[in-house]
Amino acid sequence: MRKKKAYLIGIKGIAMTALAVYLKQKGYQVTGSDVEDIFPTDEVLKKQNIKIKTGFYPENIDANYDLVIVTGAHGGMTNPEAVEAKKRGLTTLMNGQALGNIMKGNVGISVAGCHGKTTTSALIAFLLAKAGLDPSYIIGTSDINGLGPAGHFGKGNYFIAEADEYMTCPKTDTRPRFLWQNPKILVITNIEYDHPDAFSDIADVKKAFLHFLAKVPNDGLIVACADNENVRDILSKVKREVLTYGFSPQSDFHIKSYSFGEGLSFGRVYHQKLDLGDYMLKIPGKHNLLNALAASIVANQLGLSWDKVKDILKLYTGCKRRFEKLGQFKQVLLYDDYAHHPTEISATISAAREWFPHRRIVVIFQPHTFSRTKALFAEFTKAFTGADLAVITDIYPSKREKFDSTVSSKQLVLEMNRYKNNAVYQKDKEAVLSFLQANAKDNDLVITMGAGDIFTWQKDLTFLFKSLFGNCHSERSRGISQLV
Repeated sequence: MRKKKAYLIGIKGIAMTALAVYLKQKGYQVTGSDVEDIFPTDEVLKKQNIKIKTGFYPENIDANYDLVIVTGAHGGMTNPEAVEAKKRGLTTLMNGQALGNIMKGNVGISVAGCHGKTTTSALIAFLLAKAGLDPSYIIGTSDINGLGPAGHFGKGNYFIAEADEYMTCPKTDTRPRFLWQNPKILVITNIEYDHPDAFSDIADVKKAFLHFLAKVPNDGLIVACADNENVRDILSKVKREVLTYGFSPQSDFHIKSYSFGEGLSFGRVYHQKLDLGDYMLKIPGKHNLLNALAASIVANQLGLSWDKVKDILKLYTGCKRRFEKLGQFKQVLLYDDYAHHPTEISATISAAREWFPHRRIVVIFQPHTFSRTKALFAEFTKAFTGADLAVITDIYPSKREKFDSTVSSKQLVLEMNRYKNNAVYQKDKEAVLSFLQANAKDNDLVITMGAGDIFTWQKDLTFLFKSLFGNCHSERSRGISQLV
């Protein structure tokens, strides 16, 4: 019997790589195409022996492909390879559609929210996997500590997926991509205004989430964070039972007390008036206590005892680009994080401060997209007040947008310094390296942050800090996780 063949256009993208690994484990012969740029997923694809074609050319597509899947970047369905695939009559799907199709044959667990999707999804996958349930999952990171690649085809009947509210295809289909999913279990971590190119305002975002909520069957489960005002607003319009969680005592499951020490986080959980005891995490931040609680509720509802859940949570150490520890250079620590929204930035800095209260926190931030920077400009100006020093680089544009001269990182720094005089503008990697050469201090905690290509600066930063402070004690993939 011929092995089925799948071709993924934009295969290096985080979500696409996870899908590629899933399909390969399922038995497909997988290949794909992308640009030559360095991606966090390059190593995963290489280890999986998945071949990549450089560039997008119609001649890459032939009649032998059973399935062609397209990313939203690189033109989406207008990409020349996607156009050729449709011309040939091949089954051609956007990434969101493919996830929806996969979920149809499983008990779907969707995690939606403007922040926290990756960590919460990874925690659910980790809990179920370590409990021996072997779930399938496709999650928006390259690696999950203790599990491996963020895509997996399991023998169990659960399928865990992030549910992204962004457009199915920016060029041809503006419907939120999570609407292709039909989950039995839905987690909503929070709702905020992001993606200004997809939604006109927060009311538009809430409307999309309400539509998604309506897709959960009556015998399904909805788990939602009641601490978020926008979540509370849409829940008031839902006429069905929802399990809520949060720090609020009004939540069904609430964190009554919490504490942090370097390397550890603790939360004490009550289910209404029943004391469920303390749980421990090796990732910091109040937001991660919430993410872990959401994942724990799902696992418990699927049959894991609270004692079992707490035992497994102790083993979780994060995932790629969620405050990933890159190294230590004597007393200087270097971390990397994917945070690119003001709420995520603020939460990650706060989490770092809770774990490392006596260090100088230096954030190197690369803003991502002109549209987001412009729409959330006021929020960005206040997001870095928890840092001792914020180094802001030029905006990294999306491949789906044009240059916008009305917003810049220089303007952002000027406004940031009105709130706290802690921000400096440094144009690019070379300028940042030169600045750090002159200004880095022993005992610094340095965090590179953003959704652009700042992760590719790691080798140069490591070399710099090693030359300044001494040997690097590498400790990759030890993370603080965060909200996306």
